[in-house]
Amino acid sequence: MDNLPLWAQICAIFLLLFLSGFFSISETSMMALNRHRLKYLASQGSLRARTTQGLLAKTDQLLSVILIGNNLINTIIPVLTTSIALRTFGHNNLVLSITTGVIAFLIIVFAEIAPKIVGATYPEKVALPASLVLAPLMRVARPLIWFVNLFANAILAALHINTKGKRDQRISPEELRTIVLETGSFMPTKHRSILLNLFDLENITVDDVMIPRRRIEALDFDAPFEQILHQLETCYHNKLVVFQGDIDRVLGILHVRKTLSALHNQELERDTLRELLTEPYFVPAGTPVFQQLQYFQESGHRIAIVVDEYGELQGLVTPEDIIEELIGEFTTTIPRGAGSRGGWDESGECIVAGSMPLRELNRWLHLSQIGDAAAASQFIRNWRPQSVI
Repeated sequence: MDNLPLWAQICAIFLLLFLSGFFSISETSMMALNRHRLKYLASQGSLRARTTQGLLAKTDQLLSVILIGNNLINTIIPVLTTSIALRTFGHNNLVLSITTGVIAFLIIVFAEIAPKIVGATYPEKVALPASLVLAPLMRVARPLIWFVNLFANAILAALHINTKGKRDQRISPEELRTIVLETGSFMPTKHRSILLNLFDLENITVDDVMIPRRRIEALDFDAPFEQILHQLETCYHNKLVVFQGDIDRVLGILHVRKTLSALHNQELERDTLRELLTEPYFVPAGTPVFQQLQYFQESGHRIAIVVDEYGELQGLVTPEDIIEELIGEFTTTIPRGAGSRGGWDESGECIVAGSMPLRELNRWLHLSQIGDAAAASQFIRNWRPQSVI
């Protein structure tokens, strides 16, 4: 090294610091890279993304070439600085100590800390271009990498550490929910709300989304025929539950439009009305909403009657009720004002219908879950004020 000019040795030090920083920034950015984002970029035909994928598929070799290169460079730099110090100031212990401290500071700051911070902050912008350099370097250094890994793997085997198992890259529902919540301005609020509601489908049942028994618009088959006709002409729904005497004795589902067509042709009688009924579709209370939606798809039914273990009618659920749980209310056949739910007044109080489902109340007022009752009235009946000491 004494044969090299002084300026060449100084330039070599700065070049080696740069290379050491490159290895440091590459290591951090590669490990911090979003694998799912990388997979998407590779599927879009990005050469750099595919190259990076290939490197990350051989993590042991990738880390070996980075660490070998980085440590070799960090070993050469002090040798060069010591040579420059001896050449310039002679065998002066104080100068050698100062030189060692300065070069250690330069390595820590400019070749380790600063590059790693940048790599962790911008992993995609750093890792993809760096892969084009690391890939050929890894091929060239393959014999050396194999030799080093031979000893490293022997130590791991002696410690009974298995490195052959494929690292699980699947995202759990909780992690996916967190990703959706962190999308912020990158995703419209409505889209984010739909995705979050979709995660909740596994946790809610038909009891949470059904129309309660007391709010079902049903037709009594034993009622006077004139009353039946009047209800058919003024009902708000296209399909009605028909019962006989007691709502728990369901006869079937009546298609109102078909019935009105028969009425227009003056062919509607009580016996004709019975013939127009379709078989009711019963589902047990507690059925998961997601499972019920699949049942609707497979069976072709559009109305399901929810019953308890004793066969008593609890409510009615339709695919629209489940869809509204996902995207919010989008249609209604009830006249405006008939389903008014109330709201906050000037004194900070909120007046709502006692029949309002508690899940709907929580969502409407942007509250966390305030109880496990089905409706607001039931929650108030069950509520007990806490003792104040």
